Amino acid sequence: MLETIQTRIAAAEAAAGRAPGSVELIAVSKVQPLERVVAVLEAGHRIFGENYVQEAQGKWPDLRERFGPLSVHMIGPLQTNKAKVAVGLFEAIHTLDRPSLAEKLARLAQERGACPRLFVQVNTGEEPQKAGVLPADADGFVAACRAMDLPVEGLMCIPPEGCDSAPHFALLAAIAARNGLQGLSMGMSGDFEAAIAVGATHVRVGSAIFGARDYSGQARG
Repeated sequence: MLETIQTRIAAAEAAAGRAPGSVELIAVSKVQPLERVVAVLEAGHRIFGENYVQEAQGKWPDLRERFGPLSVHMIGPLQTNKAKVAVGLFEAIHTLDRPSLAEKLARLAQERGACPRLFVQVNTGEEPQKAGVLPADADGFVAACRAMDLPVEGLMCIPPEGCDSAPHFALLAAIAARNGLQGLSMGMSGDFEAAIAVGATHVRVGSAIFGARDYSGQARG
């Protein structure tokens, strides 16, 4: 559970010669029963990931009241029409993946005078069904986001299922390095150690912390 994952992250940091605490663990709490989320909060963890704006909106305001400052990250696809709610709800958005969303976030940032930390999602496997900019387009998209004064701090990827994740992590790290980006959001329950070995700064772990998810009857959006 949580302590086991924290121990594994520390061991992976040490094996990669990285400083202790250099990797941020995002506990992916999407579609998890509230009591499981509360148990992880009571254990002291304060960084969480959500996939759905509507679900997060119904969960985190009350938990912030109860537990104090938290860092909640949007790690699922973000619909442009939900961007306004998202920027008020999340400390970071890991799924900036298209010009229309960048333009909307830039307008909202100007109106609010603030913006969540942003990661550009890169479709490293070039999968047609998956969100994210193509690797060949990543440099240009990062430059366009910077031209809008968006606070892009890193990149995110979700490697194709059933394949070796390591080459995808290495590709993401190379794109980040040549664009001067420090953040690398990569690695999940099954492969986060491999991601840490090539520089992950944020790993997204859900079921290994909370247990298996039950998607029946859950809200989306």
